[in-house]
This record gives sequence, C-alpha cells and structure tokens, in this order.
Amino acid sequence: MSLKEEIINEGLPQHIAVIMDGNGRWAKAKGKLRIFGHENGAKAVRNTVEATAELGIQYLTLYAFSTENWSRPKLEVQTLMKLLVSSLKKEIHTLHENDIRLNAIGNIKALPPKVYSELVEVMEKTKNNSRMCLTLALSYGAREELQNAVKEIATKVKNNIISIDNVDDTIINDHLYTHDLPDVDLMIRTSGEQRISNFLLWQIAYAELYFLEIFWPDFSKEHLYEAIVNYQKRERRFGKTSEQLNVNNEKK
Repeated sequence: MSLKEEIINEGLPQHIAVIMDGNGRWAKAKGKLRIFGHENGAKAVRNTVEATAELGIQYLTLYAFSTENWSRPKLEVQTLMKLLVSSLKKEIHTLHENDIRLNAIGNIKALPPKVYSELVEVMEKTKNNSRMCLTLALSYGAREELQNAVKEIATKVKNNIISIDNVDDTIINDHLYTHDLPDVDLMIRTSGEQRISNFLLWQIAYAELYFLEIFWPDFSKEHLYEAIVNYQKRERRFGKTSEQLNVNNEKK
C-alpha cells in the first residue's frame, strides 16, 4: 500500500502550514548560489499545492518571507521578490484550473510596489475560487501580528467599542491577519531545524508539529503524504485525557 493510500479521508487536517526551510543550504551543498535553491524551492511549492488540493485539504499556508528576512543580503531579497512576481504570473492559470483562491497574510504593504500590485491582482482574480485557500505569509511575523492585534483591541476598548470583559479568543482571532482562517492542524518544517521561527504562534496552539531532515527543494508529494499519515496516527486531546476522548467517541 502506498503512503497516499494509507491516508484516511475522514481524518484529514483542515489546515496545514509549512515552514519551507533550507533553500540556501540546498544550493550551497551543490556548489550553487542561494537563488538556485529558491528557484528549485518554487517547484516544491507547486507540487505541494497540487497534492494538497488533490487530497481535499481546504487550507494551506506557506511561510514564504518573514519580517526577519528583510535583513538578508540586498541582492538575495531583490531576487526573491522578482521570483515571487514571476511565480505569481506563471501560476495564476494553475490556480484557476485547480479552483484555488490565493490569500496573503503579513505586512504586505511593505513589499515592493510591483510585488504588492501583482499579489493583489492575483488575489482579486482568484477570490471566487473555492476548492482550497492557499495563503502566502509574506513580510510576516507572528509577534508583529499579535502586537498589532493588541493595539487595535486596546484602542477599541478605550473608545468603548469593545468591553474589556468581552475580550476572549474570538475577539483576538478577529484582529489577526488570519481572521478568516481556521487554526492550524498540522505544521510541517523542513531542513532539520526544530523551531517555529515566529510563525503563526497563536494559530498553532494545538497543532501537531512534524519536522523533516530534508531541505525544502527536495520536498515531494510523498513527504506530504508521510506527514499526513503520521498526523493521523496521533491522538489530539486538546487538554483532555484519552479516557475522556474515548467516552465522547462512544457517545457519537
């Protein structure tokens, strides 16, 4: 039985998030410039998006460019931005063919004007697609996201728009970049690093974490299937005991 055949359709994660790490190290290991790794990483993105949509998963979020990435060498940042624009132009047909809506989170207005306009254009053109929502985290940092949410909520409390007694998970969610996305069920990171790197800190509170040793350009559909099969073998308790979950399942 193949890995794909092992996947149980009824137990699919609703929302998968991916930290696509290791493009530069992959290229360096081959004696190439870092951009060579980013170009090949784009191929892994295409395969992952296609495989996720084929499985029927509704939400996929990719960590494409963090707030910290702005501090990388200027030439690398400029090349990444050019690659992003060309990828958006190239993939819009594929997004339509697969009925995928493009979304973006982060401080996207900090992107270069050409990148921002191309991104907004593709989001507008795909806004009615409904098979899957593909979210790109661009100029994104979870701490910045939370800071912004706190400031907005504090301002509304000060102006009597929100009562401080009503500030709860729902109110906080409503003020995050991801206000229209569900919490993450499965978080995948490549490259062997086992950290979150300021990504969706609020949204992964109960996510299952899956780390791979391979670099992102080598990530294939089989690796995605492997992560999902592993996810489906785990017991998600959300603070409860196994016994409580068993009782609840028996009542269904």
